[in-house]
Amino acid sequence: MFRCCIGKEDVKQFYPFLAGRQACAYLSVVFWLRMDLTLSQHNHLHNEQRRKLERQAGEKEEEQIVTEIMRRRFFPDVITYKAWEGFHFAGHEIRITEATDHYGAVVWPSALVLCYFLETNSKQYNLVDKNVIEIGAGTGLVSIVASLLGALVTATDLPELLGNLQHNVLQNTKLKCKHQPCVKELSWGIDLEKNFPRASCHFDYIMAADVVYHHPFLDELLLTFDHLCKNDTVIMWAMKFRLDNENQFVDRFQTLFDLEVISNFPSLNITLYKAMRKGRMKVRPSK
Repeated sequence: MFRCCIGKEDVKQFYPFLAGRQACAYLSVVFWLRMDLTLSQHNHLHNEQRRKLERQAGEKEEEQIVTEIMRRRFFPDVITYKAWEGFHFAGHEIRITEATDHYGAVVWPSALVLCYFLETNSKQYNLVDKNVIEIGAGTGLVSIVASLLGALVTATDLPELLGNLQHNVLQNTKLKCKHQPCVKELSWGIDLEKNFPRASCHFDYIMAADVVYHHPFLDELLLTFDHLCKNDTVIMWAMKFRLDNENQFVDRFQTLFDLEVISNFPSLNITLYKAMRKGRMKVRPSK
């Protein structure tokens, strides 16, 4: 029930030139204006409340997923001479040997996010018999999971990381995978055509986890994405945002590729992207 707080006497007092039907018409206009304002305020409050509930639901869902992702990691009960971490993905127990002397030989949360997505979306992103390359593979966790999901995987990184990468990949995939993955050196931007000739190298997927951070090789990284990506190649890229460098790289990346956010975890500052060459991404049907 809406009430107009201005009556006929008020109209006569402040607007003596209005009388009779004019006064009634004026009151009618004021009434409807006030009612419209009240409805507008009501709708605004309703929308604010709805957005708040949606935000809370989204935060709760994110918290549940992050908890599930972190549950996939476990540590040895007994400390051994060689440090390792354990993970449960693709129905297997995966043991990863890490090294503390190089940031590339540590499992970062972005890798867990990407592995979890590949496992839980294996129908939509079917990796069986797909040709996959991981750049900046580090300890090899993403490459191992992709291999266990049926992909033909090439795990790549800097030469100083290949020993530990090879050890992890072999230990966790031997006699367990449809295709035995291979490990190969890839220094971003260097000898790309020689080591990965465009004419003969075709990858269905490029995987990348936490490859963008404060390092001086972002130009070379973009060049590497550009060289390896064909018109039908899908890039799956998990990134942790730390500094402005990340935002700037995303902007530059989008000059060559269409980018779609497929998962976002604000509590971890991690975003999972899907990307393809400009104009090749299928447009999602409007809901």
